[in-house]
Amino acid sequence: MVRELNAHIKLAVLDMAGTTVADGGLVERAFAAAAGELGVEPGSPDHAAKLDYVRATMGESKISVFRHLFGAEDLARRANTAFEKAYGELVDGGLVAPLAGAREAIDELRADGLTVVLTTGFARVTQDAILAALGWRDLADLTLCPADAGGRGRPYPDMVLAAFLRTGAADSVREIAVSGDTAYDMRSGVRAGAGIVAGGRTGAHDEPALRDAGATHVLPSVAELPALIRGFGS
Repeated sequence: MVRELNAHIKLAVLDMAGTTVADGGLVERAFAAAAGELGVEPGSPDHAAKLDYVRATMGESKISVFRHLFGAEDLARRANTAFEKAYGELVDGGLVAPLAGAREAIDELRADGLTVVLTTGFARVTQDAILAALGWRDLADLTLCPADAGGRGRPYPDMVLAAFLRTGAADSVREIAVSGDTAYDMRSGVRAGAGIVAGGRTGAHDEPALRDAGATHVLPSVAELPALIRGFGS
């Protein structure tokens, strides 16, 4: 039975890795494969500097990260292809799992009448591999990657706005709740004009970084999001 909402939020746009999905550091392992593809020596200062940048930009579109790291478009695309291949193989090896309470939170949001969209900075093939590994293909109303929103990932607002336009679930961007674990997720939500931009302390960036990027709320995890939305505007 659909419960009556006490808030005006109608659309929830949720990040995947670090917010709803635990990947056990697979991003760093896949980056090592991508760096090796381009001849970056493991253990070198160059490798360490590039890895630090990858950590600092968790949540950003991966192709954008590789454009920054390797400059030329052909090199960035080679690195991205190697990254996605390595990440997909690790996912197929069973190394991803739902974060505690994440699936239940999504079910709860939908039971409350919200439309739920899952977003990622990964390519579609990797996103689909994660969804398949978790048995989540039909969990959300819609899933989006940067290519589904014109190619620009976070910190741009494009995926949030694509969710707004494609679902038609909300009448205003203020009726959107965005949840993620990185500063890039927060900036994306703020730039989209979302009513709630909720950071979760389950991923790459800490509470000060999330708040500095514009988080309206910081939660222990996405499991607390349904209760926050119910109380929003009451």
